[in-house]
Amino acid sequence: MQVQSIRLGHASTALRLAKHDWRKAVLIAALAILAGPALANDGKLLGAAGLSSIDGSAGGGLVPWAVIAGYGEQGQWDTTGAVSYVDTGDFNLRTASVSVGWNDRLELSAARLSLGLDALVAAGAFPDVRLDTDVLAAKLRLGGDLIYGDLPQLSAGVQWRHSRDRELIDAVGADDTTGYDVYLAASRLWIAGIGGRRTLANVTLRSTGAHQLGLLGFDDDRTFVVEGSLAVFVTPTVALGAEYRSKPDALALAPEDDWFDVFVGWFPNKHWHAALAYVDLGSVGGVQDQQGFYLTIKGSP
Repeated sequence: MQVQSIRLGHASTALRLAKHDWRKAVLIAALAILAGPALANDGKLLGAAGLSSIDGSAGGGLVPWAVIAGYGEQGQWDTTGAVSYVDTGDFNLRTASVSVGWNDRLELSAARLSLGLDALVAAGAFPDVRLDTDVLAAKLRLGGDLIYGDLPQLSAGVQWRHSRDRELIDAVGADDTTGYDVYLAASRLWIAGIGGRRTLANVTLRSTGAHQLGLLGFDDDRTFVVEGSLAVFVTPTVALGAEYRSKPDALALAPEDDWFDVFVGWFPNKHWHAALAYVDLGSVGGVQDQQGFYLTIKGSP
């Protein structure tokens, strides 16, 4: 109980220090909570596989976690499929993805992202087409454990991205239509976390050259960015959480802001998961103040 109180005190202090930058509070709180120990019973818990992120990897809506897709354990395969939809009024983003997890060690995924440029089309700045980007990814669990032991679960991932719209990518001044991200994620789940409820924290360090997930192309120079997630299960099947994803902002013609969301996740069983979120994407394609909603649904056999 003393260790638990100290850990919760760390998280509370982190949130107070971040009160002038509420987006980064999610990241700081996740880092503070990751420093604490975890205890649990046997078994892979409901919700421990996360959702499917916006670019196909297992995790939160915006951020990949260290977890491996599906509920398969040692010697088992698991396949999941997911669809997501983001709408800010000026833009909409559709995502469809499939992922395979093996042995709770390796994850392979593929996703198609499709961005509708409603505001830019209406202003006559772009033709009436969608920007499509393909993502092929792999994630490997390196060590640690989501629940047990002294170290959180650690995973490394790579995401190869290809934009299918060369003409539009050239028009915004990006260097290339193809690029890749490399990331390292650390995740921890506590049975008796904040308020005595299951609590998950994740921090991800990413190297990227992508503009808006690659939808606006790629830069030859790479940027290191930090991402974080924090979720609390208020009931055995419902989680409330928030995520923060910093962005490189390397495209002169279309400034890129950090992303933030607040979500409610529903985990009725190990075959279906869903989440609804409020998202703040900042500036997208030169259009400011892009806030809206995000819906994702994930299913597995």
